[in-house]
Amino acid sequence: MHRVVALVRPHQSTFELGCAADVFGTRRPGLDPRYTFDVCAEHPGQITTSAGYDLVVPNGLEMLDEADTVVIPGWLPVAEKPSPALTEALRKAHARGTRMTSICTGAFALAHTGLLDGHRATTHWARTDDLASWFPSVQVDKNVLYVHDNDVATSAGAGAGIDLCLHLLRTDQGAGYAAHVARSMVMPPHREGGQLQYAAPPHPTQFEGSLGPLLDWATQNLHKPLTVDALAAQAGVSPRTLARRFTDQLGTPPGQWLLSQRIAAAQHLL
Repeated sequence: MHRVVALVRPHQSTFELGCAADVFGTRRPGLDPRYTFDVCAEHPGQITTSAGYDLVVPNGLEMLDEADTVVIPGWLPVAEKPSPALTEALRKAHARGTRMTSICTGAFALAHTGLLDGHRATTHWARTDDLASWFPSVQVDKNVLYVHDNDVATSAGAGAGIDLCLHLLRTDQGAGYAAHVARSMVMPPHREGGQLQYAAPPHPTQFEGSLGPLLDWATQNLHKPLTVDALAAQAGVSPRTLARRFTDQLGTPPGQWLLSQRIAAAQHLL
């Protein structure tokens, strides 16, 4: 059995923890259990959560010595460095061959310990700039749902933790096993696209890139049947060039950006 251990801490995010717990810890009819799931804390006992209730965690850091995969389901505040004891425990587990994974801001815990140095990694889109600037030895990929780089795996924000956990299932057990788990969770086995499609789009007046005037014009003309070709014509470039500029500056193609703006405008009218 592959042993997964999640490290929890005060004010623990319950959603990120739940991502790992549901994928690795839930028993499903018709599927042989191949994982055990446990939680541990640096200071065992009653652990507060961000949802207003407490968890009772009886296990300490010694659990990391027995883990095949360690999951850090969030780390707030992100600027807080792990204690020397926790840093040593995480480094020791990694040196022993344990796969180190994080969900959302959990990447900061791994980065503080040096375990992300030289690795590709990601985190929530709102925190990728911080991760990149604070830890220049980490190769931050801002527009992915997850990164699996050798024995270290990191996910983007919140729900992307499920994508990462399902990916690890595929890696460990094969596509069929992962697909069975995904179906039981009413989730796609694999999501396309990157996390920037979910990021709050910058308002044209706040956007400093070369697309600023075009974005301003487009948002003022959403009531018209705008197309990507129309945007390209307004900008005086080819549709291919426009698509490249959108991807470089906004992290999303022009058609997707246009759709998100129309949806936002419609919601504002409700």
